[in-house]
Amino acid sequence: MLLEAVYHRPKENYAYARTAKELHIRIRTKKNDVEQVTLLHGDPYKWQGGKWVHTSTSMILTGSDQLFDYWFTPIEPTFRRLRYGFVLKSGNEEIFYGDRGFHSSPSSDIGDYFCFPFLNKIDIPSTPKWVKNTVWYQIFPERFANGNKESDPEGTLDWASTEPTPNNFFGGDLDGVIEKIPYLKELGISGIYFTPIFTAYSNHKYDTINYLEIDPQFGTKQTLKNLITKCHDNGIRVMLDAVFNHSGFYFPPFQDVLKNGENSIYKDWFHTHEFPLQTEPVPNYDTFAFTPYMPKLNTENKEVKEYLLEVGKYWVKEFDIDGWRLDVANEIDHHFWREFRKEVKSIKPELYILGEIWHDSMPWLQGDQFDAVMNYPFTTNLLKLFAKRTISAKQFVENMTTVLHMYPQNVNEVNFNLLGSHDTARVLTECGENLNRAKQLFSFLLTFIGTPCIYYGDEIGLTGGQDPGCRECFPWEKEKQNLELLEHVKTLISLRKKHPLLANEGILSFLPLELNESCIAFTKSNGTDTIIIILNCAENTTRYHLPFDLKGRKLIDLLNEKEFAADSDSIDVELPGLGLSIIKI
Repeated sequence: MLLEAVYHRPKENYAYARTAKELHIRIRTKKNDVEQVTLLHGDPYKWQGGKWVHTSTSMILTGSDQLFDYWFTPIEPTFRRLRYGFVLKSGNEEIFYGDRGFHSSPSSDIGDYFCFPFLNKIDIPSTPKWVKNTVWYQIFPERFANGNKESDPEGTLDWASTEPTPNNFFGGDLDGVIEKIPYLKELGISGIYFTPIFTAYSNHKYDTINYLEIDPQFGTKQTLKNLITKCHDNGIRVMLDAVFNHSGFYFPPFQDVLKNGENSIYKDWFHTHEFPLQTEPVPNYDTFAFTPYMPKLNTENKEVKEYLLEVGKYWVKEFDIDGWRLDVANEIDHHFWREFRKEVKSIKPELYILGEIWHDSMPWLQGDQFDAVMNYPFTTNLLKLFAKRTISAKQFVENMTTVLHMYPQNVNEVNFNLLGSHDTARVLTECGENLNRAKQLFSFLLTFIGTPCIYYGDEIGLTGGQDPGCRECFPWEKEKQNLELLEHVKTLISLRKKHPLLANEGILSFLPLELNESCIAFTKSNGTDTIIIILNCAENTTRYHLPFDLKGRKLIDLLNEKEFAADSDSIDVELPGLGLSIIKI
Protein backbone atom coordinates (compact mmCIF):
# COMPACT_ATOMS: atom_id res chain seq x y z
CA MET A 1 0.00 0.00 0.00
CA LEU A 2 1.16 3.52 -0.76
CA LEU A 3 0.93 5.02 2.72
CA GLU A 4 1.89 8.50 1.51
CA ALA A 5 -1.53 8.72 -0.17
CA VAL A 6 -3.50 7.91 2.97
CA TYR A 7 -5.12 11.01 4.44
CA HIS A 8 -7.47 11.82 7.29
CA ARG A 9 -7.89 14.64 9.76
CA PRO A 10 -10.38 14.56 12.65
CA LYS A 11 -12.15 17.71 11.48
CA GLU A 12 -13.61 19.59 8.49
CA ASN A 13 -14.84 17.31 5.67
CA TYR A 14 -13.15 14.15 7.04
CA ALA A 15 -14.82 13.96 10.47
CA TYR A 16 -17.86 16.08 11.19
CA ALA A 17 -21.17 16.10 13.03
CA ARG A 18 -24.02 15.36 10.65
CA THR A 19 -26.69 15.63 13.37
CA ALA A 20 -26.80 15.91 17.15
CA LYS A 21 -26.24 12.14 17.33
CA GLU A 22 -24.40 11.17 14.15
CA LEU A 23 -20.79 11.63 13.06
CA HIS A 24 -19.55 11.14 9.52
CA ILE A 25 -16.05 9.70 9.14
CA ARG A 26 -14.09 9.67 5.85
CA ILE A 27 -10.62 8.56 4.82
CA ARG A 28 -8.73 8.86 1.54
CA THR A 29 -6.43 6.19 0.07
CA LYS A 30 -4.54 5.72 -3.22
CA LYS A 31 -6.84 4.73 -6.07
CA ASN A 32 -7.24 0.93 -6.40
CA ASP A 33 -4.65 0.39 -3.68
CA VAL A 34 -6.73 -0.65 -0.64
CA GLU A 35 -9.30 -3.44 -0.76
CA GLN A 36 -10.97 -2.90 2.59
CA VAL A 37 -11.07 -0.26 5.32
CA THR A 38 -12.36 -0.99 8.81
CA LEU A 39 -13.01 1.68 11.42
CA LEU A 40 -12.11 0.79 15.03
CA HIS A 41 -14.09 3.10 17.30
CA GLY A 42 -15.30 3.48 20.86
CA ASP A 43 -15.80 5.78 23.82
CA PRO A 44 -12.41 6.89 25.19
CA TYR A 45 -13.51 6.23 28.77
CA LYS A 46 -14.98 2.75 28.32
CA TRP A 47 -12.50 0.12 29.58
CA GLN A 48 -12.86 -3.46 30.81
CA GLY A 49 -10.15 -5.55 32.41
CA GLY A 50 -7.58 -2.90 31.60
CA LYS A 51 -8.46 -2.94 27.90
CA TRP A 52 -10.20 -0.31 25.81
CA VAL A 53 -13.60 -1.46 24.55
CA HIS A 54 -14.16 -0.69 20.90
CA THR A 55 -16.22 -1.76 17.87
CA SER A 56 -15.29 -2.58 14.27
CA THR A 57 -17.30 -1.12 11.36
CA SER A 58 -16.62 -1.73 7.68
CA MET A 59 -16.37 1.48 5.67
CA ILE A 60 -18.03 2.02 2.28
CA LEU A 61 -16.14 3.05 -0.85
CA THR A 62 -18.10 6.16 -1.88
CA GLY A 63 -16.15 7.10 -4.99
CA SER A 64 -12.85 7.42 -6.80
CA ASP A 65 -11.28 10.39 -8.56
CA GLN A 66 -8.14 10.45 -10.71
CA LEU A 67 -5.79 9.70 -7.82
CA PHE A 68 -7.71 8.58 -4.74
CA ASP A 69 -10.42 6.34 -3.30
CA TYR A 70 -12.77 7.76 -0.66
CA TRP A 71 -14.21 5.67 2.16
CA PHE A 72 -17.07 6.58 4.48
CA THR A 73 -19.17 5.44 7.41
CA PRO A 74 -21.68 7.10 9.75
CA ILE A 75 -21.21 6.55 13.49
CA GLU A 76 -23.52 7.25 16.44
CA PRO A 77 -21.31 7.52 19.55
CA THR A 78 -23.20 6.46 22.68
CA PHE A 79 -21.89 9.37 24.72
CA ARG A 80 -21.19 11.82 21.87
CA ARG A 81 -17.40 11.38 22.01
CA LEU A 82 -15.15 9.11 20.04
CA ARG A 83 -11.70 7.65 19.65
CA TYR A 84 -11.09 5.87 16.36
CA GLY A 85 -8.53 4.46 13.98
CA PHE A 86 -8.44 2.70 10.62
CA VAL A 87 -7.36 -0.79 9.58
CA LEU A 88 -6.36 -0.84 5.90
CA LYS A 89 -6.17 -4.17 4.07
CA SER A 90 -4.78 -5.09 0.68
CA GLY A 91 -4.11 -8.76 -0.08
CA ASN A 92 -2.10 -10.15 2.83
CA GLU A 93 -0.98 -6.70 3.95
CA GLU A 94 -2.70 -5.03 6.92
CA ILE A 95 -1.84 -1.61 8.37
CA PHE A 96 -3.29 0.36 11.28
CA TYR A 97 -3.54 4.15 10.84
CA GLY A 98 -4.17 6.50 13.73
CA ASP A 99 -3.36 9.93 15.10
CA ARG A 100 0.35 9.12 15.49
CA GLY A 101 0.80 7.49 12.12
CA PHE A 102 1.02 3.90 10.91
CA HIS A 103 1.48 0.65 12.86
CA SER A 104 1.68 -2.97 11.77
CA SER A 105 -1.33 -3.83 13.96
CA PRO A 106 -4.03 -1.99 15.96
CA SER A 107 -2.45 -0.15 18.83
CA SER A 108 -3.26 -0.86 22.47
CA ASP A 109 -2.45 2.76 23.35
CA ILE A 110 -5.58 4.91 23.06
CA GLY A 111 -3.36 7.91 22.41
CA ASP A 112 -2.57 6.41 19.01
CA TYR A 113 -6.22 6.84 17.94
CA PHE A 114 -7.84 9.91 16.40
CA CYS A 115 -10.02 11.91 18.74
CA PHE A 116 -13.40 13.54 18.23
CA PRO A 117 -13.55 15.02 21.74
CA PHE A 118 -17.27 15.76 22.00
CA LEU A 119 -20.22 16.22 19.67
CA ASN A 120 -21.30 19.70 20.77
CA LYS A 121 -24.60 20.69 19.19
CA ILE A 122 -23.45 24.27 18.67
CA ASP A 123 -20.57 23.05 16.48
CA ILE A 124 -22.81 21.19 13.99
CA PRO A 125 -22.71 23.00 10.62
CA SER A 126 -26.29 24.26 10.76
CA THR A 127 -27.74 25.18 7.37
CA PRO A 128 -31.27 26.45 6.66
CA LYS A 129 -33.60 23.49 6.13
CA TRP A 130 -35.59 25.14 3.34
CA VAL A 131 -32.62 25.71 1.04
CA LYS A 132 -32.11 22.11 -0.05
CA ASN A 133 -35.62 22.06 -1.52
CA THR A 134 -35.20 25.39 -3.34
CA VAL A 135 -34.76 25.97 -7.07
CA TRP A 136 -33.20 29.41 -7.57
CA TYR A 137 -33.52 31.92 -10.37
CA GLN A 138 -30.84 34.60 -10.71
CA ILE A 139 -32.16 37.97 -11.87
CA PHE A 140 -30.03 40.81 -13.20
CA PRO A 141 -32.70 43.47 -12.48
CA GLU A 142 -31.73 45.94 -15.21
CA ARG A 143 -32.41 43.36 -17.93
CA PHE A 144 -35.31 41.21 -16.68
CA ALA A 145 -38.45 43.33 -17.13
CA ASN A 146 -39.43 47.02 -17.18
CA GLY A 147 -42.58 47.43 -15.12
CA ASN A 148 -42.44 51.15 -14.35
CA LYS A 149 -41.13 53.50 -17.02
CA GLU A 150 -41.36 56.44 -14.61
CA SER A 151 -38.31 55.14 -12.78
CA ASP A 152 -36.21 54.77 -15.97
CA PRO A 153 -32.84 56.54 -15.70
CA GLU A 154 -31.93 59.25 -18.16
CA GLY A 155 -30.97 57.85 -21.55
CA THR A 156 -32.90 54.58 -21.14
CA LEU A 157 -33.17 52.69 -24.44
CA ASP A 158 -36.19 50.83 -25.77
CA TRP A 159 -36.32 47.29 -24.42
CA ALA A 160 -33.90 45.00 -26.25
CA SER A 161 -33.46 47.60 -29.01
CA THR A 162 -29.71 47.02 -29.18
CA GLU A 163 -26.97 44.78 -27.84
CA PRO A 164 -26.03 45.14 -24.15
CA THR A 165 -22.92 47.14 -23.33
CA PRO A 166 -21.22 47.93 -20.02
CA ASN A 167 -22.85 51.36 -20.07
CA ASN A 168 -26.35 51.18 -21.56
CA PHE A 169 -29.68 51.03 -19.71
CA PHE A 170 -32.98 49.42 -20.67
CA GLY A 171 -35.05 50.20 -17.58
CA GLY A 172 -35.47 46.84 -15.87
CA ASP A 173 -36.86 47.26 -12.35
CA LEU A 174 -38.51 45.61 -9.34
CA ASP A 175 -42.02 46.35 -10.62
CA GLY A 176 -41.10 44.31 -13.68
CA VAL A 177 -40.17 41.38 -11.45
CA ILE A 178 -43.46 41.68 -9.56
CA GLU A 179 -45.34 41.50 -12.88
CA LYS A 180 -43.48 38.32 -13.83
CA ILE A 181 -43.96 36.38 -10.58
CA PRO A 182 -46.65 34.23 -12.28
CA TYR A 183 -44.06 33.23 -14.91
CA LEU A 184 -41.55 32.27 -12.21
CA LYS A 185 -44.16 30.30 -10.29
CA GLU A 186 -45.24 28.42 -13.42
CA LEU A 187 -41.58 27.61 -14.12
CA GLY A 188 -41.34 26.12 -10.62
CA ILE A 189 -38.97 28.65 -9.06
CA SER A 190 -38.90 28.84 -5.26
CA GLY A 191 -36.04 31.32 -4.74
CA ILE A 192 -34.85 34.52 -6.44
CA TYR A 193 -31.26 35.70 -6.22
CA PHE A 194 -30.94 39.36 -7.21
CA THR A 195 -27.67 40.91 -8.25
CA PRO A 196 -27.24 44.25 -6.34
CA ILE A 197 -30.23 46.57 -6.13
CA PHE A 198 -28.69 49.35 -3.99
CA THR A 199 -27.87 52.85 -5.25
CA ALA A 200 -24.95 52.67 -7.68
CA TYR A 201 -23.59 54.35 -10.79
CA SER A 202 -23.37 51.39 -13.17
CA ASN A 203 -26.01 49.14 -14.71
CA HIS A 204 -24.67 46.13 -12.77
CA LYS A 205 -24.70 47.94 -9.39
CA TYR A 206 -21.57 46.29 -7.99
CA ASP A 207 -20.19 49.80 -7.35
CA THR A 208 -22.37 50.78 -4.40
CA ILE A 209 -22.96 54.45 -3.57
CA ASN A 210 -25.52 53.95 -0.79
CA TYR A 211 -25.90 50.60 0.96
CA LEU A 212 -29.10 51.65 2.72
CA GLU A 213 -31.15 52.79 -0.28
CA ILE A 214 -32.72 51.09 -3.30
CA ASP A 215 -31.41 52.46 -6.59
CA PRO A 216 -34.15 54.82 -7.89
CA GLN A 217 -34.11 53.12 -11.30
CA PHE A 218 -35.32 49.91 -9.60
CA GLY A 219 -38.03 51.52 -7.46
CA THR A 220 -38.43 52.37 -3.78
CA LYS A 221 -38.17 50.55 -0.50
CA GLN A 222 -41.93 50.11 -0.62
CA THR A 223 -41.55 48.47 -4.03
CA LEU A 224 -39.10 45.98 -2.52
CA LYS A 225 -41.46 45.30 0.39
CA ASN A 226 -44.29 44.65 -2.07
CA LEU A 227 -42.07 42.33 -4.09
CA ILE A 228 -40.93 40.31 -1.07
CA THR A 229 -44.50 40.02 0.25
CA LYS A 230 -45.76 38.76 -3.12
CA CYS A 231 -42.84 36.37 -3.44
CA HIS A 232 -43.46 34.94 0.02
CA ASP A 233 -47.18 34.61 -0.75
CA ASN A 234 -46.18 32.51 -3.77
CA GLY A 235 -43.67 30.34 -1.93
CA ILE A 236 -40.63 32.16 -3.32
CA ARG A 237 -37.68 33.20 -1.13
CA VAL A 238 -35.61 36.32 -1.84
CA MET A 239 -31.81 36.65 -1.61
CA LEU A 240 -29.99 39.97 -2.06
CA ASP A 241 -26.39 40.61 -3.10
CA ALA A 242 -24.03 42.33 -0.63
CA VAL A 243 -20.87 43.95 -1.98
CA PHE A 244 -18.78 44.38 1.18
CA ASN A 245 -15.36 43.78 -0.36
CA HIS A 246 -15.40 47.14 -2.11
CA SER A 247 -17.57 50.22 -2.53
CA GLY A 248 -18.23 52.32 -5.59
CA PHE A 249 -16.10 55.31 -6.60
CA TYR A 250 -18.96 57.66 -5.66
CA PHE A 251 -19.48 56.17 -2.19
CA PRO A 252 -19.47 59.37 -0.02
CA PRO A 253 -16.69 58.22 2.36
CA PHE A 254 -14.41 57.52 -0.61
CA GLN A 255 -15.25 60.85 -2.17
CA ASP A 256 -14.27 62.47 1.12
CA VAL A 257 -10.88 60.73 1.01
CA LEU A 258 -10.39 61.88 -2.59
CA LYS A 259 -11.15 65.46 -1.52
CA ASN A 260 -9.43 65.67 1.87
CA GLY A 261 -6.71 63.06 1.57
CA GLU A 262 -4.81 62.43 4.79
CA ASN A 263 -7.16 64.78 6.67
CA SER A 264 -10.27 62.75 5.80
CA ILE A 265 -12.01 61.08 8.72
CA TYR A 266 -12.60 58.13 6.36
CA LYS A 267 -8.98 57.63 5.29
CA ASP A 268 -8.77 54.34 7.22
CA TRP A 269 -11.97 53.02 5.66
CA PHE A 270 -9.88 52.01 2.64
CA HIS A 271 -6.48 50.48 1.92
CA THR A 272 -4.60 53.61 0.86
CA HIS A 273 -0.91 53.54 0.01
CA GLU A 274 -0.18 57.26 -0.23
CA PHE A 275 -1.82 60.67 -0.66
CA PRO A 276 -3.20 62.26 -2.67
CA LEU A 277 -5.14 59.38 -4.21
CA GLN A 278 -4.70 58.76 -7.92
CA THR A 279 -6.66 56.55 -10.31
CA GLU A 280 -4.21 56.52 -13.23
CA PRO A 281 -2.12 54.91 -14.49
CA VAL A 282 -2.53 52.50 -11.58
CA PRO A 283 -4.57 53.33 -8.45
CA ASN A 284 -2.46 53.91 -5.34
CA TYR A 285 -5.10 52.27 -3.18
CA ASP A 286 -6.34 48.67 -3.12
CA THR A 287 -9.27 47.90 -5.40
CA PHE A 288 -11.34 45.05 -6.75
CA ALA A 289 -8.95 43.66 -9.37
CA PHE A 290 -7.35 46.83 -10.82
CA THR A 291 -10.61 48.75 -11.20
CA PRO A 292 -10.05 52.27 -9.78
CA TYR A 293 -13.81 52.75 -9.52
CA MET A 294 -14.18 49.95 -6.97
CA PRO A 295 -11.97 50.84 -3.94
CA LYS A 296 -11.51 47.99 -1.47
CA LEU A 297 -13.06 48.50 1.96
CA ASN A 298 -10.97 47.92 5.10
CA THR A 299 -13.22 45.48 6.99
CA GLU A 300 -10.64 45.32 9.80
CA ASN A 301 -11.47 48.93 10.62
CA LYS A 302 -13.95 49.07 13.49
CA GLU A 303 -16.13 51.77 11.94
CA VAL A 304 -16.29 50.02 8.57
CA LYS A 305 -17.12 46.74 10.24
CA GLU A 306 -19.90 48.24 12.35
CA TYR A 307 -21.32 50.07 9.34
CA LEU A 308 -21.44 46.95 7.15
CA LEU A 309 -22.82 44.78 9.93
CA GLU A 310 -25.66 47.29 10.35
CA VAL A 311 -26.28 47.09 6.60
CA GLY A 312 -26.46 43.31 6.80
CA LYS A 313 -28.95 43.42 9.66
CA TYR A 314 -31.05 46.28 8.26
CA TRP A 315 -32.31 44.49 5.14
CA VAL A 316 -33.07 41.32 7.11
CA LYS A 317 -34.89 43.11 9.91
CA GLU A 318 -36.81 45.68 7.87
CA PHE A 319 -37.54 43.72 4.68
CA ASP A 320 -37.52 40.07 5.80
CA ILE A 321 -35.10 38.93 3.11
CA ASP A 322 -34.22 35.22 3.16
CA GLY A 323 -30.57 35.27 2.17
CA TRP A 324 -27.39 37.22 1.51
CA ARG A 325 -25.13 36.42 -1.43
CA LEU A 326 -21.69 37.83 -0.56
CA ASP A 327 -19.63 39.21 -3.45
CA VAL A 328 -15.85 38.51 -3.61
CA ALA A 329 -16.25 36.80 -0.25
CA ASN A 330 -12.78 35.22 -0.16
CA GLU A 331 -11.00 38.59 -0.13
CA ILE A 332 -12.59 39.69 3.18
CA ASP A 333 -11.15 38.62 6.52
CA HIS A 334 -12.60 35.58 8.31
CA HIS A 335 -13.12 37.57 11.50
CA PHE A 336 -15.59 39.85 9.71
CA TRP A 337 -17.61 36.95 8.34
CA ARG A 338 -17.80 35.27 11.74
CA GLU A 339 -19.30 38.43 13.22
CA PHE A 340 -21.54 38.90 10.21
CA ARG A 341 -23.01 35.42 10.64
CA LYS A 342 -23.73 35.98 14.33
CA GLU A 343 -25.39 39.33 13.73
CA VAL A 344 -27.70 38.40 10.85
CA LYS A 345 -28.56 34.94 12.18
CA SER A 346 -29.55 36.49 15.51
CA ILE A 347 -32.39 38.20 13.62
CA LYS A 348 -33.33 35.31 11.32
CA PRO A 349 -31.70 31.96 12.18
CA GLU A 350 -32.89 30.39 8.90
CA LEU A 351 -31.23 33.09 6.77
CA TYR A 352 -29.12 31.62 3.96
CA ILE A 353 -25.53 32.94 3.76
CA LEU A 354 -23.92 32.27 0.38
CA GLY A 355 -20.33 33.20 -0.43
CA GLU A 356 -18.98 33.92 -3.90
CA ILE A 357 -15.86 31.78 -3.93
CA TRP A 358 -14.70 30.02 -7.08
CA HIS A 359 -12.33 27.47 -5.50
CA ASP A 360 -12.17 24.93 -2.66
CA SER A 361 -13.88 26.79 0.18
CA MET A 362 -13.63 24.55 3.24
CA PRO A 363 -12.11 27.32 5.44
CA TRP A 364 -15.36 29.29 5.07
CA LEU A 365 -17.72 26.31 5.51
CA GLN A 366 -17.14 25.08 9.05
CA GLY A 367 -20.38 26.41 10.49
CA ASP A 368 -19.03 29.76 11.67
CA GLN A 369 -19.15 31.77 8.42
CA PHE A 370 -21.12 30.69 5.33
CA ASP A 371 -23.81 28.09 4.79
CA ALA A 372 -22.63 27.46 1.23
CA VAL A 373 -20.69 28.84 -1.72
CA MET A 374 -21.35 29.27 -5.42
CA ASN A 375 -20.23 25.85 -6.61
CA TYR A 376 -18.07 26.78 -9.59
CA PRO A 377 -16.00 23.54 -9.49
CA PHE A 378 -19.33 21.80 -10.18
CA THR A 379 -20.06 24.27 -13.01
CA THR A 380 -16.65 23.84 -14.62
CA ASN A 381 -16.92 20.07 -14.64
CA LEU A 382 -20.37 20.08 -16.26
CA LEU A 383 -19.37 22.54 -18.96
CA LYS A 384 -16.22 20.57 -19.83
CA LEU A 385 -18.21 17.41 -20.50
CA PHE A 386 -21.63 18.41 -21.78
CA ALA A 387 -20.83 21.74 -23.48
CA LYS A 388 -17.19 21.79 -24.56
CA ARG A 389 -16.51 18.03 -24.86
CA THR A 390 -12.97 18.47 -23.52
CA ILE A 391 -13.13 15.59 -21.00
CA SER A 392 -14.38 12.01 -21.10
CA ALA A 393 -17.24 10.53 -19.11
CA LYS A 394 -14.62 8.81 -16.94
CA GLN A 395 -12.87 12.11 -16.17
CA PHE A 396 -16.23 13.73 -15.45
CA VAL A 397 -17.15 11.13 -12.83
CA GLU A 398 -13.70 11.39 -11.27
CA ASN A 399 -13.92 15.19 -11.12
CA MET A 400 -17.43 15.11 -9.68
CA THR A 401 -16.28 12.64 -7.04
CA THR A 402 -13.63 15.17 -6.00
CA VAL A 403 -16.30 17.88 -5.83
CA LEU A 404 -18.62 15.73 -3.69
CA HIS A 405 -15.86 14.95 -1.20
CA MET A 406 -14.65 18.54 -0.85
CA TYR A 407 -17.33 19.34 1.76
CA PRO A 408 -19.49 17.72 4.45
CA GLN A 409 -22.90 16.39 3.40
CA ASN A 410 -24.54 19.24 5.34
CA VAL A 411 -22.89 21.67 2.92
CA ASN A 412 -23.36 19.62 -0.26
CA GLU A 413 -27.13 19.64 0.24
CA VAL A 414 -27.32 23.45 0.20
CA ASN A 415 -24.37 24.25 -2.06
CA PHE A 416 -25.35 26.67 -4.82
CA ASN A 417 -25.06 24.76 -8.10
CA LEU A 418 -25.17 26.82 -11.28
CA LEU A 419 -24.56 26.50 -15.01
CA GLY A 420 -23.85 30.17 -15.58
CA SER A 421 -24.27 33.65 -14.14
CA HIS A 422 -23.81 37.34 -14.93
CA ASP A 423 -20.05 36.62 -14.90
CA THR A 424 -20.03 33.81 -17.49
CA ALA A 425 -21.12 33.07 -21.04
CA ARG A 426 -24.66 31.83 -21.62
CA VAL A 427 -25.34 28.08 -21.38
CA LEU A 428 -26.52 27.71 -24.96
CA THR A 429 -23.51 29.70 -26.21
CA GLU A 430 -21.15 27.44 -24.25
CA CYS A 431 -22.85 24.50 -26.00
CA GLY A 432 -22.19 25.94 -29.45
CA GLU A 433 -25.95 26.50 -29.63
CA ASN A 434 -26.54 22.74 -29.58
CA LEU A 435 -29.94 22.46 -27.90
CA ASN A 436 -29.55 18.83 -26.83
CA ARG A 437 -26.29 19.59 -25.02
CA ALA A 438 -27.98 22.44 -23.18
CA LYS A 439 -30.81 20.09 -22.22
CA GLN A 440 -28.26 17.64 -20.82
CA LEU A 441 -26.72 20.38 -18.66
CA PHE A 442 -30.11 21.21 -17.17
CA SER A 443 -30.87 17.50 -16.77
CA PHE A 444 -27.80 16.95 -14.61
CA LEU A 445 -28.21 20.21 -12.67
CA LEU A 446 -31.84 19.52 -11.74
CA THR A 447 -31.42 15.86 -10.72
CA PHE A 448 -28.24 16.27 -8.64
CA ILE A 449 -27.78 17.09 -4.97
CA GLY A 450 -27.43 20.72 -3.91
CA THR A 451 -29.63 23.74 -4.52
CA PRO A 452 -29.74 24.51 -8.28
CA CYS A 453 -29.87 27.98 -9.84
CA ILE A 454 -30.98 29.08 -13.31
CA TYR A 455 -29.64 32.35 -14.70
CA TYR A 456 -32.50 34.41 -16.12
CA GLY A 457 -33.13 33.63 -19.78
CA ASP A 458 -31.03 30.46 -19.94
CA GLU A 459 -34.24 28.45 -19.71
CA ILE A 460 -35.56 30.00 -22.94
CA GLY A 461 -32.28 29.76 -24.85
CA LEU A 462 -30.83 33.26 -24.59
CA THR A 463 -27.33 33.40 -26.07
CA GLY A 464 -24.34 35.63 -25.42
CA GLY A 465 -20.67 35.59 -24.48
CA GLN A 466 -19.19 36.83 -21.24
CA ASP A 467 -20.08 40.25 -19.81
CA PRO A 468 -21.68 42.22 -21.37
CA GLY A 469 -22.99 39.61 -23.82
CA CYS A 470 -24.57 37.51 -21.08
CA ARG A 471 -26.70 40.45 -19.89
CA GLU A 472 -29.27 40.79 -22.68
CA CYS A 473 -32.83 41.91 -22.05
CA PHE A 474 -35.24 39.04 -21.45
CA PRO A 475 -37.35 38.55 -24.61
CA TRP A 476 -40.93 38.22 -23.39
CA GLU A 477 -42.38 37.52 -26.84
CA LYS A 478 -43.03 33.75 -27.08
CA GLU A 479 -41.80 33.63 -30.68
CA LYS A 480 -38.35 34.73 -29.44
CA GLN A 481 -38.14 31.95 -26.85
CA ASN A 482 -36.97 28.36 -27.24
CA LEU A 483 -40.13 26.71 -25.91
CA GLU A 484 -38.71 23.19 -26.24
CA LEU A 485 -35.92 24.02 -23.80
CA LEU A 486 -38.36 25.84 -21.53
CA GLU A 487 -40.68 22.82 -21.32
CA HIS A 488 -37.71 20.54 -20.64
CA VAL A 489 -36.63 22.72 -17.69
CA LYS A 490 -40.21 22.94 -16.37
CA THR A 491 -40.55 19.16 -16.47
CA LEU A 492 -37.29 18.61 -14.60
CA ILE A 493 -38.17 21.13 -11.88
CA SER A 494 -41.60 19.54 -11.48
CA LEU A 495 -40.06 16.07 -11.14
CA ARG A 496 -37.49 17.36 -8.64
CA LYS A 497 -40.29 18.72 -6.45
CA LYS A 498 -42.44 15.60 -6.77
CA HIS A 499 -39.61 13.12 -6.11
CA PRO A 500 -37.26 14.12 -3.25
CA LEU A 501 -34.77 11.50 -4.48
CA LEU A 502 -34.14 13.79 -7.45
CA ALA A 503 -33.11 16.49 -5.00
CA ASN A 504 -31.31 15.84 -1.69
CA GLU A 505 -32.88 12.71 -0.30
CA GLY A 506 -31.05 9.39 -0.30
CA ILE A 507 -27.50 8.32 -1.12
CA LEU A 508 -25.96 9.15 -4.50
CA SER A 509 -23.79 6.63 -6.32
CA PHE A 510 -22.29 6.78 -9.81
CA LEU A 511 -22.73 3.51 -11.73
CA PRO A 512 -19.64 1.84 -13.25
CA LEU A 513 -18.66 3.29 -16.61
CA GLU A 514 -17.86 -0.23 -17.81
CA LEU A 515 -21.63 -0.70 -18.31
CA ASN A 516 -21.55 1.86 -21.14
CA GLU A 517 -18.64 4.24 -21.55
CA SER A 518 -20.73 6.80 -23.47
CA CYS A 519 -23.18 7.26 -20.59
CA ILE A 520 -23.15 9.04 -17.26
CA ALA A 521 -25.43 7.20 -14.85
CA PHE A 522 -26.06 7.57 -11.15
CA THR A 523 -28.59 6.39 -8.61
CA LYS A 524 -30.28 8.06 -5.68
CA SER A 525 -31.60 5.59 -3.11
CA ASN A 526 -33.23 5.82 0.33
CA GLY A 527 -33.33 2.09 1.03
CA THR A 528 -36.91 1.70 -0.20
CA ASP A 529 -36.97 3.45 -3.57
CA THR A 530 -34.24 4.03 -6.11
CA ILE A 531 -34.12 6.46 -9.01
CA ILE A 532 -31.66 5.96 -11.88
CA ILE A 533 -30.60 8.93 -14.00
CA ILE A 534 -28.89 8.06 -17.31
CA LEU A 535 -27.45 10.60 -19.77
CA ASN A 536 -26.13 9.48 -23.14
CA CYS A 537 -23.15 11.73 -23.90
CA ALA A 538 -22.73 10.35 -27.41
CA GLU A 539 -24.40 11.56 -30.60
CA ASN A 540 -25.59 8.05 -31.47
CA THR A 541 -28.42 5.97 -30.01
CA THR A 542 -27.26 3.50 -27.35
CA ARG A 543 -28.63 0.87 -25.00
CA TYR A 544 -27.90 0.96 -21.28
CA HIS A 545 -28.10 -2.22 -19.24
CA LEU A 546 -29.57 -1.73 -15.75
CA PRO A 547 -27.23 -3.64 -13.40
CA PHE A 548 -29.91 -4.71 -10.91
CA ASP A 549 -32.13 -7.69 -10.19
CA LEU A 550 -35.41 -6.19 -11.36
CA LYS A 551 -37.61 -9.17 -12.16
CA GLY A 552 -41.08 -8.59 -10.74
CA ARG A 553 -40.24 -5.05 -9.65
CA LYS A 554 -42.34 -2.07 -10.69
CA LEU A 555 -40.49 0.49 -12.79
CA ILE A 556 -41.68 3.98 -13.72
CA ASP A 557 -40.30 6.03 -16.60
CA LEU A 558 -40.66 9.43 -14.93
CA LEU A 559 -40.14 11.52 -18.07
CA ASN A 560 -42.93 9.74 -19.94
CA GLU A 561 -45.00 8.84 -16.86
CA LYS A 562 -45.15 5.20 -18.01
CA GLU A 563 -45.29 2.36 -15.49
CA PHE A 564 -44.24 -1.17 -16.28
CA ALA A 565 -43.27 -4.38 -14.50
CA ALA A 566 -39.95 -6.03 -15.21
CA ASP A 567 -40.80 -9.46 -16.65
CA SER A 568 -37.25 -10.62 -17.31
CA ASP A 569 -33.96 -10.83 -15.47
CA SER A 570 -32.32 -8.28 -17.76
CA ILE A 571 -33.56 -4.77 -18.60
CA ASP A 572 -31.96 -2.46 -21.17
CA VAL A 573 -32.89 1.18 -21.69
CA GLU A 574 -32.63 2.70 -25.15
CA LEU A 575 -31.41 6.31 -25.24
CA PRO A 576 -31.23 8.52 -28.34
CA GLY A 577 -28.09 10.51 -29.01
CA LEU A 578 -27.60 13.08 -26.21
CA GLY A 579 -30.71 11.60 -24.60
CA LEU A 580 -31.92 11.25 -21.01
CA SER A 581 -33.77 8.61 -19.04
CA ILE A 582 -35.06 8.81 -15.45
CA ILE A 583 -36.39 5.55 -14.04
CA LYS A 584 -37.82 4.94 -10.57
CA ILE A 585 -37.68 1.46 -9.07
